[in-house]
Amino acid sequence: MRGTRAGVAVTAALAPAAWGTTYLVTTELLPEGRPLLLAALRALPAGLLLLLIGRKLPKGRWWGRAAVLGMLNIGLFFPLTFVGAYRLPGGVAATIGAIQPLLVAGLSIGVLGVRPGRRALLAGLAGVGGVALLVLKSGARLDGVGIAAMVGAIALMATGTVLTRRWGRPEGATLLDLTAWQLLAGSALLVPLAGFVEGAPPSLSATNLAGFAYLGVFSTALGYVLWFRGIERLGAGPASFLGLINPVVATAGGLVVLGQTLTGWQLLGLLLALSAMFAGQAPARQPKPAVPPLTPVAPATPVTR
Repeated sequence: MRGTRAGVAVTAALAPAAWGTTYLVTTELLPEGRPLLLAALRALPAGLLLLLIGRKLPKGRWWGRAAVLGMLNIGLFFPLTFVGAYRLPGGVAATIGAIQPLLVAGLSIGVLGVRPGRRALLAGLAGVGGVALLVLKSGARLDGVGIAAMVGAIALMATGTVLTRRWGRPEGATLLDLTAWQLLAGSALLVPLAGFVEGAPPSLSATNLAGFAYLGVFSTALGYVLWFRGIERLGAGPASFLGLINPVVATAGGLVVLGQTLTGWQLLGLLLALSAMFAGQAPARQPKPAVPPLTPVAPATPVTR
């Protein structure tokens, strides 16, 4: 059982690992200054691809649930993260993103009835500290709008993570179906918003198309399927800690592609972030069911002969 859980965690961690390459792909392969276009072209083709594979639409109340999850995880989350990325240094954005396990822990108490243990809370604090040491530089520029956008984005995704765990998926639907519904629900907002704010898309080069293909297929379609599988199998809390791999991969990309180097403090932050990620995989404690009071047993009546 433990081996199965570890395998699910490893595959689920591939999602935030792929998301950790988004900044590098965006800056090196995609058009500049078109965050809404990027979000729309990341979500819509991936959603259509998964819908063609699954060939299943929501039924009943799942139209509403898919719309809510699609807005939380995709439609509102994507634009806000790009606003944060454009207005904040990457280190500040990554440090704000590291608070997600703590937000998930808090929401899980009221929504899931799951109380996080002391180990999870300490791991959440260690994760924030580790990411800050890893990516936050002295003199980092702080922008109020960027901070508000990033905090909002992380709060939305934390809420989406908890609701994904609470609602599960309808009988007969696969994780591909659930992911497709959310991507298309998010696209219903992103596509017209991108056209209204940014206008017609520019002509795309082969490099741009390669970047969009990578983000659409691996980072989004496959990534979100693995992410929702992790939430379903591991729980909202442990899955949220896997997001700490995101800044680690982003830093590794800078080392390999951009020739950056690590300081001693950054190495300490790397160890803290990875330790917090592993510590956070412990299952959350379920509330103990109330034990009904014992019914007193009347003394046996003596039998007279």
